[in-house]
Amino acid sequence: MTRRYAVRLAAAALALVAVLSSTSCSDGAPARPEPVPGGAAALPGPAPDGLALRPAPSGVPAAPAVTGSLTDGSRVALADLWADRPVVLVFFSSWCAQCEQRQDALSELARTYRDRVVLVGVAGEDKPDDLHRYLREHRVEYPVVVDDDGTIGQSYAVREPPAVVVVAKGGALLRGWPGGVDAPTLDGKLRELVLAS
Repeated sequence: MTRRYAVRLAAAALALVAVLSSTSCSDGAPARPEPVPGGAAALPGPAPDGLALRPAPSGVPAAPAVTGSLTDGSRVALADLWADRPVVLVFFSSWCAQCEQRQDALSELARTYRDRVVLVGVAGEDKPDDLHRYLREHRVEYPVVVDDDGTIGQSYAVREPPAVVVVAKGGALLRGWPGGVDAPTLDGKLRELVLAS
């Protein structure tokens, strides 16, 4: 085997490896890109069968039923999410120091309640790159609505982040915390206000 032939053979082998590594192992299709944090892939599955919830107290006002775009551009209506389970709205921004201090514990709480109570982030006044970095760093696995113009925040009387709002199944506005709330307190309030078991 000549040196020139060996070099060509090695180059061909490298090209083949590059082609094979750009496809998935199972079907030869190109590898799928990672889902955008906070996008449609983070929306909840069906509510669990037999989810035991407390009824909302009578006379409680209805939460504003707003619609917004998730981080990947998908549209979501909050009323669709609270139709069959409680929703917690977490108003935050990547530049908010208090938001950042509490985010890891809130992300863990969201994983604990997965599909029973849905956390939905509402990100205001943020740059897309900063927001995506924040969501990745803090392992935010729940949907995040982008509120660039502050419309959603205004409809919930949120002046600045952080803030947290609890909405019962069906849309009753149960509780809000201007200035936010830590995860253990929120956990206790969810058990007290919405979960019956």
